[in-house]
Amino acid sequence: MAMGKYSRVDGKKSSSYGLTITIVLLLSLCLVGAWMFMSSWSAPTDSVGYSSSDTAKDVEPVTKNDLSKEEADRDPKNFSDEKKEENEAVTENNHVKSDSENSAEGNQVDEGSGEKTETVEEKKESEDSNGDGDGEKEKNVKEVESESDEAKQKEKTQLEESTEENKSEDGNGNEEKSEENASETEESTEKSNKDVFPAGDQAEITKESSTGDGAWSTQLVESQNEKKAQQSSISKDQSSYGWKTCNVTAGPDYIPCLDNWQAIKKLHTTMHYEHRERHCPEETPHCLVSLPDGYKRSIKWPKSREKIWYNNVPHTKLAEIKGHQNWVKMSGEHLTFPGGGTQFKNGALHYIDFIQQSHPAIAWGNRTRVILDVGCGVASFGGYLFERDVLALSFAPKDEHEAQVQFALERGIPAMLNVMGTKRLPFPGSVFDLIHCARCRVPWHIEGGKLLLELNRALRPGGFFVWSATPVYRKNEEDSGIWKAMSKLTKAMCWKLVTIKKDKLNEVGAAIYQKPTSNKCYNKRPQNDPPLCKDSDDQNAAWNVPLEACMHKVTEDSSKRGAVWPNMWPERVETAPEWLDSQEGVYGKPAPEDFTADQEKWKTIVSKSYLTDMGIDWSNVRNVMDMRAVYGGFAAALKDLKLWVMNVVPVDAPDTLPIIYERGLFGIYHDWCESFNTYPRTYDLLHADHLFSTLRKRCNLVSVMAEIDRILRPQGTFIIRDDMETLGEVEKMVKSMKWNVKMTQSKDNEGLLSIQKSWWRPAETETIKSAIA
Repeated sequence: MAMGKYSRVDGKKSSSYGLTITIVLLLSLCLVGAWMFMSSWSAPTDSVGYSSSDTAKDVEPVTKNDLSKEEADRDPKNFSDEKKEENEAVTENNHVKSDSENSAEGNQVDEGSGEKTETVEEKKESEDSNGDGDGEKEKNVKEVESESDEAKQKEKTQLEESTEENKSEDGNGNEEKSEENASETEESTEKSNKDVFPAGDQAEITKESSTGDGAWSTQLVESQNEKKAQQSSISKDQSSYGWKTCNVTAGPDYIPCLDNWQAIKKLHTTMHYEHRERHCPEETPHCLVSLPDGYKRSIKWPKSREKIWYNNVPHTKLAEIKGHQNWVKMSGEHLTFPGGGTQFKNGALHYIDFIQQSHPAIAWGNRTRVILDVGCGVASFGGYLFERDVLALSFAPKDEHEAQVQFALERGIPAMLNVMGTKRLPFPGSVFDLIHCARCRVPWHIEGGKLLLELNRALRPGGFFVWSATPVYRKNEEDSGIWKAMSKLTKAMCWKLVTIKKDKLNEVGAAIYQKPTSNKCYNKRPQNDPPLCKDSDDQNAAWNVPLEACMHKVTEDSSKRGAVWPNMWPERVETAPEWLDSQEGVYGKPAPEDFTADQEKWKTIVSKSYLTDMGIDWSNVRNVMDMRAVYGGFAAALKDLKLWVMNVVPVDAPDTLPIIYERGLFGIYHDWCESFNTYPRTYDLLHADHLFSTLRKRCNLVSVMAEIDRILRPQGTFIIRDDMETLGEVEKMVKSMKWNVKMTQSKDNEGLLSIQKSWWRPAETETIKSAIA
């Protein structure tokens, strides 16, 4: 560079040779000094600098497992992997952002239940704006906050129920009314479209009017701020998703919200089973769960009740410790289930009849239709209640008995993972006809009866609690002490001890209690202990709400839910509850009309399309989930088939779950931005009616699809109905997962996809052929 300067100066004309020499020397000295200064400035940078690629290399295993390739490129997050005991190393959950990357992540906004990530184009625009983007962004945030406050005032949402009970909630949930832009009132010339998109009044049920919100609260407080912040969460190139297999300690049994060891290790106590409660990762995993070695298609119901493939649930510990009680046994390549349990070693059917004989008013399958089984074991009790036309939803915590709930689900028996811990169960109040506990290992009598009071919340007035445990029939010091404490507690709760009976064959006993149907006993108690809940305490608020040791008053007004027992089964499934008369329906009509229209709509669609035109082998369908159930019309239309349906009411949707229970069906609240509390490969069929068009406003659809892949069995069916834009997005994702799109239908801007999950997994193609065989 110096020589170039010299040449340019030497070429100039000068009247004085000495002056020229002087100028040249001065310029040379200046350039040499500048060169020395620049060399000393750049040298330290070269010696101590680290490139972003070098930094990323240290945490590459974590990044690969949690993000697709282009997401890792786009999102400058890196994660540290705590290398501790092997059984605690869940790399999926170890998402810790390094300090050096925080500065590079200024364009990402974390809103609690999801996050906004700028696209490459947005980042370029921001850089080109030379700082103007910051001011614009601040302006937009203020506008969004203003809109959010206004929306909260205008709309009362279902999660307000939970928020009012749980003051620790940070209000980061949201809900947006799904505006379904379908025009289904015209008659179609094609028979299939008439079936799937009914004309006239039936079609109007899909148009959820904005005026229908007034009478319906929702489980989440709507946040316009978060919805807008998450608009770009799915804006990346959808043609390539970079699916990878989850690299986690749990392997094929991975449950993101229950296997989050990073969060679990930070708990201050596990005294109340906090470690068995939900601890969802801040960022929902995008990876796909692998199949167990030798996995085969599940055995069909009802044979599955007696035996399952060992390789599908390869756990033997329970057979070793509970085989003598006829829970489960090993038999060659199968695990067999003789139908026994701790309290019914000689079979569940005898035990079920014993309960009926002990108190005939229970009336299995007539008065008593929907029950909750606490601490269910392998759920043989619920499995054989199908013989009596009873739906039993069984639950137990993960790992208390190795894979007990997983065994139940593989057998085709309704079950879920949950624990009597520090939070309310995810059900409305006053919905179960009967609650059952057979040696369920729950200390009902301690801490003011807090856990038993939670069952009281979920139990319908006039419903029964069946307690079959050693304190009922043994007289040793410990059992006698527990019985005395339980007797005092149940009396204070105004529960009536209906009967105590002993089963001579199984040498066990059962005490049957009944919840009161009026408040007379509560008002006559000499002490308010356990206390009555405050009038502001909503018994239906159940999403992440802490337990309280209090009782809700019984509803005595016949025009309100809970005051009158539902119709007998099966009449109740098609009868609109009388207490709906004073309400406005979800779709804007009076609630009874909404109910009837929804019922007729799903009868038509199921009978004339789903059962005949979809190419589904319904003999292989046992475990079904309706991901957005509304009134439960889809499940009701399937009631005559040998299957069961888990009805999910999203927490940001109108709270219609009590209606579903009133019909003799069951369900649960859930936020689909998070992982569901079940094992991988649980369901044979998933059904989503206008769910994704709502989720895309606040969730990352790639994560939602990864969750659907996790809980759906290989060769299972996914039916989705939505607007065409949403369906196009979903179709791209499932095709990238090698799923088979079996059927597409459309009318106007509405459409339907029937998709079959493949056996494909990265690096698993060698085992696919033998698995299908």
